[in-house]
Amino acid sequence: LAMAVVFGQYKVSLTELFYTTRLSYALVNLKPIVPGHVLICPWRRVEKFAELSPDEVTDLWMTAQKISSGITSFFKATSLTFALQDGPDAGQTVQHVHVHIIPRCAGDFQENDEVYRRLEDKNRAARTSEEMAIEAALLRAHFKADVALPPA
Repeated sequence: LAMAVVFGQYKVSLTELFYTTRLSYALVNLKPIVPGHVLICPWRRVEKFAELSPDEVTDLWMTAQKISSGITSFFKATSLTFALQDGPDAGQTVQHVHVHIIPRCAGDFQENDEVYRRLEDKNRAARTSEEMAIEAALLRAHFKADVALPPA
């Protein structure tokens, strides 16, 4: 069993994943803009959304839907922002398709669209691998999920 997965130009520890399917995985965010800001990614590394197969698109969004309800309850959110930055001119910094799920609540930002400016902020504080592993373990328990690599 590999101890890391490739996420664009990065390697991500399996301890940071909290949910997997045959075609997608969910992981905690190195630089969340609010608590509970997570990412959903296809296992296959592609940079652009249009490069995904129909099965990958379906699985990515079905996984995002499932994770969104659990994130809402776990982090006591009243709303969610879903974001997919498709290419560098859209703010994509990791060269791998991924959907941001960002829990929201009343008054979390002064202006609602500030969430998008915050996403663009390259100077957000990074968490430690230990902090991310703890959050992922709590989310694995919440989702009653076993993390597994896809079949080769």
